Amino acid sequence: MSVELELVPKQKRPAGERCCEPVVYPDVDRAQATRMAEVAKALGDPIRLQLVDVLRKHAGKVCVCELVPLFDISQPTLSHHLGKLRAARIVGSERRGLWAYYYVDPEPLEELSGWLS
Repeated sequence: MSVELELVPKQKRPAGERCCEPVVYPDVDRAQATRMAEVAKALGDPIRLQLVDVLRKHAGKVCVCELVPLFDISQPTLSHHLGKLRAARIVGSERRGLWAYYYVDPEPLEELSGWLS
């Protein structure tokens, strides 16, 4: 069985004219995509992912002094990772005297999880 194909000479399309229509359009607007990318980037480090896991499972706020023994890193390095998570608004903190207590803000994780599912 042979198929006849009509060959048409290649033509240059005018500037700005699309070659074809997109099949699908994004459901996520630019601002939401930027926000979810910040969250995903912050979670891209194994220590940060584990920190969020610990904080997520804990009922309430966790003192940084309770987190240090869980990881084979120094307290300043742990604070650096917590700072990155705070900058991405994945975790929040509260100062009590000398210590900082951390907790997970579920909203950014729910937004990312909702989009992924």
